[in-house]
Amino acid sequence: MAEDRKDAVYEAEQIQVLEGLDPVRRRPGMYIGSTDERGLHHLIFEVVDNSIDELQNGFGDTIEVTILASGAVRVSDNGRGIPVSIHPKTGRPAVETVMTVLHAGGKFGEGGGYKVSGGLHGVGVSVVNALSEWCEVEVRRGGKIYRQRYRRGVPEHDLEVVGETDPEDTGTTTTFMPDAEIFETLEFNAETVSARLRELAYLNRGVLIIFRDERTGKETRFQYDGGIVSFVEHINKLKDPLHPDVIYIQGTVGTTIVELAMQYNEGYSETVYTFANNINTQEGGTHLSGFRSALTRTINDYARKANLLKSNEEGLTGDDVREGLTAVLSVRLIDPQFEGQTKTKLGNSEVRGIVESVVSEGLATYLEEHPAEARKIVEKAIQAARAREAARKARELTRRKNALEISSLPGKLADCTLTDPELCELYLVEGDSAGGTAKQGRDRRFQAIMPLRGKILNTERARLDKMLSNTVIRDMISALGTGVGEDFDISKARYGKVIIMTDADSDGAHIRTLLLTFFFRYMRALIEEGRVYIALPPLYLVRKGKQEHYCWSDEELERLLDEIGRQGVEVQRYKGLGEMNAEQLWETTMNPEARTILRVTIEDAVAADEIFSILMGDKVEPRREFIEANAKYVERLDV
Repeated sequence: MAEDRKDAVYEAEQIQVLEGLDPVRRRPGMYIGSTDERGLHHLIFEVVDNSIDELQNGFGDTIEVTILASGAVRVSDNGRGIPVSIHPKTGRPAVETVMTVLHAGGKFGEGGGYKVSGGLHGVGVSVVNALSEWCEVEVRRGGKIYRQRYRRGVPEHDLEVVGETDPEDTGTTTTFMPDAEIFETLEFNAETVSARLRELAYLNRGVLIIFRDERTGKETRFQYDGGIVSFVEHINKLKDPLHPDVIYIQGTVGTTIVELAMQYNEGYSETVYTFANNINTQEGGTHLSGFRSALTRTINDYARKANLLKSNEEGLTGDDVREGLTAVLSVRLIDPQFEGQTKTKLGNSEVRGIVESVVSEGLATYLEEHPAEARKIVEKAIQAARAREAARKARELTRRKNALEISSLPGKLADCTLTDPELCELYLVEGDSAGGTAKQGRDRRFQAIMPLRGKILNTERARLDKMLSNTVIRDMISALGTGVGEDFDISKARYGKVIIMTDADSDGAHIRTLLLTFFFRYMRALIEEGRVYIALPPLYLVRKGKQEHYCWSDEELERLLDEIGRQGVEVQRYKGLGEMNAEQLWETTMNPEARTILRVTIEDAVAADEIFSILMGDKVEPRREFIEANAKYVERLDV
């Protein structure tokens, strides 16, 4: 942590007012992205970001986040406490100004209260207040405890002194109840909150974040003295590192701080997470561009200097040097410019050059000082280059020149007649038998069917060239039309939905996992844009007289039997999709007006990466532990 700076200037004059708060309740999506579960959780993260801003600027070291039994949330820190003196422009206490006026905070301009900050361009806590049924802020400052309560963004009373405390005891506590008039759900997901708090603890070395869930009585503490080095170690713990130590590079250019931790593993997937002022920039940006450019150039320079790459040999590409790379890049800057309100891409043009120079210098020094590790890194990249060339030749077989060139499509694909991708969907169906039934039952105008024979290759353990030699994967790539690897282009996707339809048994679950592994590792954008789905065929057909009912779970079956009676009832347990006729398959699983399909999402990419590494990676022990821990959730199947 930075040194104690509680004597730094942070008074009402540092709180600058830019505009009013009125639009927030009318158009909440403009400020928090959405009003669904994602937007709901954004409220917590905005308040936490304010506390993190205090801590990362050197004020305080602890944040406590509590989901109360009532469903409200309390966030408390031991920072300086929001100023309580009268603001010169609003004539109201500064804390009230921060809570009730949009773009009011200590984050704007050279005279602001922070050197660097995250949050929603400074609108965070006022937006949380506006979108809450009620909100209460308590400030410990100057030996007194101040409190003010708001209802839907409007103060219920003036700021009041409610007690005294030790002058050294400072900080802010914000408690809020999300507004049911605004949000589709008020149920917070503890795992979603926990994942973000863990991430923040990694990014802010030494900070203690305590998370309590009063609904379950569970308490978790996050504190990592290794910072982002610990983050990389956590990501790579289920993989085989190529070199023992995590490479750590730090540098400051002007007021911009760059931190990088990276380590190669024996795998083939690239795992890189980028952050700007603690915000997860999922779409990358200029800092990612600078990192990639520096990595490619520095490794090529070293490879030629060490004579590991001959002067007449083609240079290594970015894909080559990033194969098997795990990295966390964090930048902190005074005036971050993000593309979009929800901050998924950093746009500051000057950051690219800053990151590039810091990484180039730091990585070059590391490679010179660690020749054994450097040789392993370069040799892995050279192997990747050879595999890339082999993959290029294999990939030629998967390319489709345009959407009308039917000859390049795989023979097993029964395509649809419509050509607008947004109206079309592709069913990936387990087995030729079920595929044949699906072809008969589909609506051929917009539904395409591709039967998958047998289990596809486990792409977690294979390079792209080996993957493209697999007929099933190659045909699937051709059908999708996006290309793969360096050729991947989601704008060329031939279908708006890709629906995985497998049997409701262990083999079907395995095939589904293999397909999801492929999409996660090689076509993640399809998942991120919400185009990948899982079909839910029924488990049971129940007949009583001339009536037929379908059930999707044992619980649903029991409820139905209690409702219709058990006398004269015939129950058929579907062991596979092939046991349904075309009409039944359409009625239960393919008819858009009646079916249930699950959209595959990635709420926490780190957790998703970890699960795929456990289930599909080379290490047996983590997989065995996972199965033992989760076996209690598996239903017994009488097949």
